[in-house]
Amino acid sequence: MTVTVEETRKAKRVITKKPELLAPAGDLEKLKVAVHYGADAVFIGGQEFGLRSNAGNFTIDEMREGVEFANRYGAKIYVTTNIFAHNENIDGLEEYLQSLQEVGITGIIVADPLIIETCKKVAPKVEVHLSTQQSLSNWLAVKYWKEEGLHRVVLAREVGLEEMLEMKKHVDIEIEAFVHGAMCIAYSGRCVLSNHMTARDSNRGGCCQSCRWDYDLFELNENGDQALFNEQDPQYTMSPKDLNLLQSIPKVIEAGIDSLKVEGRMKSIHYVATVTSVYRKVIDAYCEDPDNFKIEKAWLDELDKCANRDFAPQFFEGTPTFEEQMYGNHPKRTNFDFIGFVLDYDPKTSIVTMQQRNHFRPGDEVEFFGPEIDNFVQTIDTIWDEDGHELDAARHPLQVVRFKVDQPLHPMNMMRKEVRK
Repeated sequence: MTVTVEETRKAKRVITKKPELLAPAGDLEKLKVAVHYGADAVFIGGQEFGLRSNAGNFTIDEMREGVEFANRYGAKIYVTTNIFAHNENIDGLEEYLQSLQEVGITGIIVADPLIIETCKKVAPKVEVHLSTQQSLSNWLAVKYWKEEGLHRVVLAREVGLEEMLEMKKHVDIEIEAFVHGAMCIAYSGRCVLSNHMTARDSNRGGCCQSCRWDYDLFELNENGDQALFNEQDPQYTMSPKDLNLLQSIPKVIEAGIDSLKVEGRMKSIHYVATVTSVYRKVIDAYCEDPDNFKIEKAWLDELDKCANRDFAPQFFEGTPTFEEQMYGNHPKRTNFDFIGFVLDYDPKTSIVTMQQRNHFRPGDEVEFFGPEIDNFVQTIDTIWDEDGHELDAARHPLQVVRFKVDQPLHPMNMMRKEVRK
């Protein structure tokens, strides 16, 4: 079943209703990077009522600036208000939702019925999107939330393709599904390990990611603790591999999924830029010529440059097995460091003004990338500071430096360096 909107141009099928590419942003800089690198929408967290209390999170004034920036690109901003509220969380809710409406937030992502009903009453211009925290996994539940007046539902990460098709067949509502990012070992994030081990509430923004820790295995018996491992054995984890549906994007689009969501509000701007730009290219390429589309190896290689965990399609293609879990040693995979952020470029002198984000020096081979350019590699020659003094290295955090580049660059392009082992 195909539920996409398409037409024929010069005897070639073209998909004219592209799905929304929804990117994460933990702070204002990441929001701007996500939009600049191709996101149609960005989801952020405010300083209240959200589930990522350790992210930078946005003040109302920062949200206003983010909305103004996104509007220049025609992008939308959604705010996570997806805690399960306790009594002490209710104070200030109405005023907060009204503030979101006032600054131009398109929608909220919400799990608690109290917040849903309050938003519909006090901020009716704000769309209400059901959070993945509600574990939505069948079309009758989708129908229920449609009848409750919600604009969009975010599916549980455990929903597969065939279930998505059933939902689109029975219910006319926007569907948002995760396509990339970390997976939770618990069903749809309903975990209490963090609560038990650290008294940090997973469902009120405090998750300490207990499943990412390393563990030793013991048996408790009348003789005390008996180790079930040898010292040379790798430690156990409970962690699933990260979700990656890049090669399944054609199926996601043909299923009519309205919004393709990338997880990672805690991730770096290098991660946000890289993942957003790759999915942007794949979505655009498939919609332009779906019948002749092929996944390019360069796209897969590009994603690997910001990944530190193995990938899997998880539930989309079927029920995961032990092969979709992280067992034993799982060394860091990323072999590229993000080292510079372009502030300016002078076409007359070919000199770039760069903000340092990691150590680099003359003689380093670096790679530049961004939405306006094709990736290119060069060796750095002389580096100068802002006053024109020659430097032996750019070693100070956020230091502004200048040097010549082989090809034109643009503000917000990035520079990275391969870490050779």
